[in-house]
Amino acid sequence: MTSRSADEIREDIEQRIVEGEFEDGQRLDEVSLAKRFGVSRTPLREALRMLAGSGLVELIPRRGAFVRHPGIVELIEMFEVMAELEALCGRLAARRISPGELAEISVSARACEQALEKEDPDAYYHRNEEFHQLIYRAAGNSFLVTEAKRLQKRLRPFRRMQLRARGRMRQSMAEHEQILQALKDGNAAIAADTLRSHVAVQGERFHDLLSSYEKSAAGKK
Repeated sequence: MTSRSADEIREDIEQRIVEGEFEDGQRLDEVSLAKRFGVSRTPLREALRMLAGSGLVELIPRRGAFVRHPGIVELIEMFEVMAELEALCGRLAARRISPGELAEISVSARACEQALEKEDPDAYYHRNEEFHQLIYRAAGNSFLVTEAKRLQKRLRPFRRMQLRARGRMRQSMAEHEQILQALKDGNAAIAADTLRSHVAVQGERFHDLLSSYEKSAAGKK
């Protein structure tokens, strides 16, 4: 048995679902998965509960865990709402951010830049997630933070998928710099607009996501 955490197992299964290894409606057998990942069933069950919280797995009493791929319309609708939540967080943060919070966001942006320099999309994603969560917190609205984090968690594997598109990490980093500057300047309008376009799935980004998702959904059929 390995000492992998439930979160590590969750991330592994999550990626396999998005990449199409586990099909929509497929039952995830705990015994075979525990053997496959070399872990006990306790962290595996916790990982499945996390996935159920993100909407990628449905837990049915006395039947088990089943994969649930969101439809493309549902996915785009979630991105639309996420873009508006991020915009609101940016607008409030630009008005309310403290010097300490601004310093933390600056450090997080530099960590994203280091991941970009190493061309490591997974590391970049984790640093990117932290960057956004710090902005949520700086907005100073606990209800908004809870809702933004909840939807961020549901979209995690798909936002991660986007970062694998050619040139997307570099574009994302450039947008982070614009967001950071708007927060430093206290410019609520620019912070909101930049975060909205940073998260929204539109234009070429929409076609990239659609193509990747459709390939993943069809990959194992």
